[in-house]
Amino acid sequence: MKLLEHARKKVAGWPYGGVSVLAALAAFGCYTSMYAFRKAISAATFEGQQELWQVDYKVWLVIAQVIGYTISKFYGIRFVSELVSRRRAVSILVLIGIAWFALLAFAVVPAPWNILLLFMNGLPLGMIWGLVFSYLEGRRSTEFMAAVMAVSMVFASGLVKTVGRALISTFQVTEYWMPFLTGLLFVLPLLLFVACLELVPPPDEQDIKLRSQRSAMNAGSRIKMLRDFFPGLGLTVAAYLVLTVMRDIRDNFEVEIWAGMGVVASVIYAKVDSLIALLVLILMSLLILIKDNLKAFTVIHYLILAGCLLFGGTAFLFDPATISPVSWMTATGLGLYMAYIPYNAIFFERMIASFRVRGNVGFVMYIADAMGYLGSVIMLLVKELVGAEMNWSDFFREGGLVVGLFGSGCVITSLCWFRYKAFLVNKENELFSTIRKTI
Repeated sequence: MKLLEHARKKVAGWPYGGVSVLAALAAFGCYTSMYAFRKAISAATFEGQQELWQVDYKVWLVIAQVIGYTISKFYGIRFVSELVSRRRAVSILVLIGIAWFALLAFAVVPAPWNILLLFMNGLPLGMIWGLVFSYLEGRRSTEFMAAVMAVSMVFASGLVKTVGRALISTFQVTEYWMPFLTGLLFVLPLLLFVACLELVPPPDEQDIKLRSQRSAMNAGSRIKMLRDFFPGLGLTVAAYLVLTVMRDIRDNFEVEIWAGMGVVASVIYAKVDSLIALLVLILMSLLILIKDNLKAFTVIHYLILAGCLLFGGTAFLFDPATISPVSWMTATGLGLYMAYIPYNAIFFERMIASFRVRGNVGFVMYIADAMGYLGSVIMLLVKELVGAEMNWSDFFREGGLVVGLFGSGCVITSLCWFRYKAFLVNKENELFSTIRKTI
């Protein structure tokens, strides 16, 4: 502990930019490491495994994991909003440790009983995002740090699938042991990056002045935020729901989507996803240049809208004769993550800063996440029970059309409502200012 305190004092003396880079890289590394314990299962296909109640075995695994993850998100609405900073590092390690133990049990317990172990794996991992992001929010460099952390969802997805497929094809690891061994490779990086997060000092006075102070939220403050922002938050959650469903399908069944287009090379996942991650990182990092919070909040809406339109438009115009699978997956992935990642990184950060809300990002983010993953579970069940004959490539393309139409409509309406809300708040502030001067 003394060594950690000494290192904290050293880091506190660093230039602000250096602290921001450390926090960004630590968050990126920590969340990437978490993915190894959650998403390695998606690198397996489990071909030949008997269906259960006419639903594919892998789909049952994904559904079980997502149900656990969804329950975790619902619990996180309270847990993360009431978070105390001194428990963060231990909580991260304990929760991921539980998920890793579930992967060990998954390898040992025979199918189909091991489906329940994927539920146990997903149950603790839904809390990790809020724990990690709490180190970053409420700072004038949050855009940069959050963008770096958020693109880990794209980069890590491809990386973990590549590592998982390599363990299976090169080292002849069975598909049941592969998830546990993939996690093993990321244990030491996880410990290192969590330690680095603990070195990050709290927001300084300038951060608080520019972004607003972040604090734990009790039941009363949570209800007040929902009441004050309900119409806008409802539209936001609706858009985020369809994006989460499509992002989850791409993440869990990317191997099958590629295979449906005739591409089976294991290295393709990391290559395409790394390019998308880089492009999204550049776009989001540029938002740090916009100091005015409401203006930045407006630009974020435009970025999400552009992503919805790119995803939907590319899905609509897809023709195998004129566009290659690699180009199509890159374009749809870029559009999807252009729309999805801002919600996970900076949308609620700038919303809270724009309206000077006393609270934290975790509360509203976990409401959106809980509804998004609930929608993902429902869609997986509908796909298997109603549209089982449709392959994942076609299903992904059809979903892109929904995002292009419904998602774009929600984003446009959300922007109009929040701008109107800001107008009313400004008028109210002017009125109070006039009254004070008169008195």
